[in-house]
Formats: sequence, C-alpha cells, structure tokens
Amino acid sequence: MASTRPPGTRAPAARRPREAAPRFADAASAHAARRLIPRIEALVRHANELERARSVEIDAVALEERRSARNLVHYLALRQADVRPLQEELSALGLSSLARIESFTLAALESVLTALRALGEVPAPRRRLPVPVDARAGPQLLQSHAVRLLAIPAGKRTCRIMVTLPSEAADERELVEELLVAGMDVARINCAHDSSDDWVAMVRHVRRAEQRLGRSCRIYADLAGPKLRTGALAAAGQVVKLRPRRDLRGGVLAPARLRLVPAEAAEPEAPPGMLTLPVAGGVLARALPGDELHLHDTRGRERQLTLLRHDGAGFLAESEQTAILETGLPLTLVRGSSPLCDGRLGTLPEVVEPLLLATGDRLFLTRGPEPGHGPRREDGRVVEPAQIPCSLDDVFECARAGQPVFFDDGKIGGEIVSATADRLEVRIDHAPAPGAKLRPEKGINLPETELRTPALTPDDRANLEMLAPHVDIVGLSFVRRPEDVVLLERELTRLEAQHLGIVLKMETRRGFESLPRLLLTALQSPPVGVMVARGDLAVEVGFDRMAEVQEEILWLCEAAHVPVIWATQVLETLAKSGSPTRAEVTDAVMSGRAECVMLNKGRYVVEAVRFLSGLLERMEAHRSKQRPRLRRLAVSR
Repeated sequence: MASTRPPGTRAPAARRPREAAPRFADAASAHAARRLIPRIEALVRHANELERARSVEIDAVALEERRSARNLVHYLALRQADVRPLQEELSALGLSSLARIESFTLAALESVLTALRALGEVPAPRRRLPVPVDARAGPQLLQSHAVRLLAIPAGKRTCRIMVTLPSEAADERELVEELLVAGMDVARINCAHDSSDDWVAMVRHVRRAEQRLGRSCRIYADLAGPKLRTGALAAAGQVVKLRPRRDLRGGVLAPARLRLVPAEAAEPEAPPGMLTLPVAGGVLARALPGDELHLHDTRGRERQLTLLRHDGAGFLAESEQTAILETGLPLTLVRGSSPLCDGRLGTLPEVVEPLLLATGDRLFLTRGPEPGHGPRREDGRVVEPAQIPCSLDDVFECARAGQPVFFDDGKIGGEIVSATADRLEVRIDHAPAPGAKLRPEKGINLPETELRTPALTPDDRANLEMLAPHVDIVGLSFVRRPEDVVLLERELTRLEAQHLGIVLKMETRRGFESLPRLLLTALQSPPVGVMVARGDLAVEVGFDRMAEVQEEILWLCEAAHVPVIWATQVLETLAKSGSPTRAEVTDAVMSGRAECVMLNKGRYVVEAVRFLSGLLERMEAHRSKQRPRLRRLAVSR
C-alpha cells in the first residue's frame, strides 16, 4: 500500500513502552519505612505539643535565644520516650539513628521523615511547620554562644582552657604571663580563697598580660556560695613531735632539725619546714655550740637536743631521737657532763587532732560555735560519740532522719538516724578501713535534703559588687532552683552589670534535676554557660552515676546551645607533681567534648596548661563534640 505521508517527512518513531518510576528501595524496606513513619510523626507532634505547653517559659527567654529554648523543649520531648528500638530500625534502613541531634532536634526528625517517605513512596504533606534550627544552624548557635561567653580560644583548638589562679598570681605578674603563653583562655578567681586585694591584683596582672602579649583572656569570678562545711575541733594540747629520718632497719639517715629561740624575745619566723621551739628561763643566754638540752618527753623517755650553732638570739639544733614535747616540759642545759641550769619549753602551738571515724561509729553534727571533740569514754567504752559543728544553720531546720550525709568529698558517708533543732545524729556507714580522718573545714553533702538557703549569700553580694567592674563572667555556686538564677540576675541589674556572663555550677543533685528549668531561666539574660563541678556532683548523685549524669548535662546544654565547662581534677596529678597518670590523660581527652576545660592550681600548672592545649588540639582532628572525624590515619598506609 502506498504511503500517504507527505513527501520529505520522516516516519514517526516507534512508540516506546512507558518506563516505571524509579524505585528507591526493595519492597521490604518500603514496608519498614511506611511502618516507621507514624512513630516519627508522633515524636514530632509531641515536640510541638510540649512547645505549646511551655510557651510561657519560652516567651520569657531573650528574643535572640528563643530558637535555642524551643530546641531544648523539643529535645526534652524526644527524651521523654525510650526510642532505642526505633533507633535500631532506622539504622537497619541506613538512616540517621537520632543519636547526635541535640542541637537541631525537630529538623533531624523532619529529615528522617522525608527519607522514610521517599523509601516508602509516601507523598509528603503540602504544609510543614518551620523548624527553629537546622543541622547547620544548631552547631553554629552553640559556637557563637561559646565565643560570646568565653571568647575565641588560643591556637588551633575550639575548646578553651580555664585556669584557677593560685595565690601567687596576686604577686607574680610573670606567672600570669606564662599561663597566657601556655594557652590559658579564661582566668578563674576563686572567691572562696584569698582576699579582695588579692583578687584585684590578679585582675590587674591578667589585663596587663593581655596588653603585653596581644592576647585576649576572660576573667571568671567564682562566687563561693553557702558554705556547708565542718566546723572547729577543740585543741588536743600544745604538743610537737621530733622525728629523724630513718632507714628500713631504724638507723638514722638524717637527724630532726629545729630552731631554739628565747621564749622571752620576739623572733622572726623560721624558714619553711623548720620547727621552732621557744625555751624559757634564760637557758639559751648561757648556752654555747656543742651544749645539749636534756629532758624527758611526754612518755618519760630521756632525750637530748644538741646545739649546733648560733642563729640570731637562738640556736640551730638537732636530735637523733624521736621525741614528743609539750608546753612547760622541764629541761636542763648540759655542757660536757655538767648541768649548768634548768629551764622549760615555752608555749607551743595548739594541735588539733582530727576525728577518726570507722564504719559503725556514731557522730553528732552540732549547731553553734562550740568546738567539736572526739568520742568520750569511761572504763574503755564510748559514753558520748564524737561531735563536730556544721557551718550552715539551715541544715538543722531541713534535715530529716533517714537522709544520707557525706563528708570530705564522699570519703566518709552515713545516714541521719535522728534530728533535732540543734543536733543531727549520724551513723557512719562508709569509711575506709581502719577509719578515716575528719578535719575542720571539710565539705558536707546532703543530697536528699531540701535546703532553703539561697545560692547567693550576703558575702557573695559584697564580693560581686566589688568585682563586677573588673570581670567578664560570674559563677553561681550550689545553684538548685530557678529562683537562685533570678536572684543573681536581679543583683547584676542593680549593679548595672547585666552584660556579665553567668555560669551555673552543677554541684548538687537538686541542681541537676532542675537543669532544664535552670537553662530556660538563665536564657532570659544571656550569655550563659554551665560548669560540671564533678567533685561535689559525684558525691551528690553517687560515683556510680557520675559518668551518666555528666553525659546528660552535655546533651541538655547542647540542645539549649549553652557552652559547658568541664571541671574538677582534670590533669590534677600533672598540675601538682609534674607527671600525669594514664587515667587522667584519658579523662582530659573526654573533656574536649565541652567548650571549656578547667584546670586547678598546682606547682606545675603552667606545664599542665601547655600539655592540655596540645592534647586538645591533636584530638580535635579526630573528634568534634561526640562526632568522630575521619582524618587521614598514618597507620592506614
């Protein structure tokens, strides 16, 4: 049949069969994705519902921080459910397991929903509520908040180093400069130690070091807070002990060295480590080098002190015998074998013996200024337990029988068995064998006692008024409730110091349990940070829970885009002895997940700063926060 196609035209191409839409997964994966979509949608709904329920708290937050407040609430909503089974199923599909979404929670959930709908071939809804922060903005907000509070760190690292300034920093300008050169980014003034004059001198040295070195350093004033400590113990007597250094077989390697001075004359203090004994009765005026002082010590044992040479109006002396001496002890000046004259020891310093507490012992915590004492015995049995005062009266108003109590960073622990208005009876349940020594000025922790004392004390207010014009950041110690934060913010407003950053110190169980509310309250007046004070906090929550608790603090603060300061005993052995332990190096590596790490003072603190700076810089090539970073490994070749 002849073609009817017009001349010069081509025949139409053969019609190809219609191609099916591309499939992104097999049937099993698509089915699994469709099954997971409602569960993620439920998480998104709950996050939005919790945001609406806490809208009053969010609206009170500073306008520029509301995105962070919303994200914190979304993260809290996510963590109200156990999503571990869901995480495993998402990982099996090759999707995000929701493990690192603290800083952009709702955006991450929406991204997972998008991927699941693609896998399950489910159309996306036309309208989606906007998210406060996405995967890029969340980490950027945390970084910008850290810079605002703690400034840009030195070197190539992103984690800052805070250093507690030792007392010497008030007098030694060079020490402060050495710390800055080594890598200090934030100088911490501990208001629980030293004096206001010392603090002002420290500030002056930091500011001058900044100018000389062209480096920036923030100054952080750590307010002491309420002092919950053991009080004074009664003196056990005026006694000193002479003790020569001996070898394993008891032979004398070095005699005990001391300084003898006339009790009647005022003498300058002896060099550090040199014991000084006053001698009364004009004995030293008749003495010559080579003479001896003969005496019987408190145990009735004959002892001799050999006079070596003159030292001002007194003598340097030594003894190769152990001796226990007390005020008023009779003595005789002997030359050769002839007694010359008699005298006595003058007034010796008061000696306070610590309480020795073992498991099963009883202890009274008392109210008032009366010094404590050891157990009182009659006929070899205890008729009255040991007692020691407590520095905070509020304890006796709030503590109840059955509540735990810990002393000296948790070295000693017990339970309150009875409580009155002026005395708590404690049964010691935990103490190392054969017993632990409890001294004055040691910390007391009452993790289950709801104390009413505000975190900001009258002393804190006075110190804040003096320091506010000179520092950049204020630390609020023993914060437990949002009202504590409000009180500090009002005080800063009164002092026209609202520009100062605030750091909330997590030291109590109550504070940790209130952390979400504390963060929302503090975000009303940024900049704000959180310090993980792991010493007191470990005692409060239990050492077995400390690792878990510090992780939760990091998660919640990252969700609120609030920088964290990792504190307490970081490289402690290195700072004090010059050599780190393996365990504390590992701990220091873990600290790099925070935005700042605090080192305490010590003889080798400059070396510790230098060591930590290099360690953090190297490890940041491998890890950012808790996310591994896959840099090239030399061993992979």
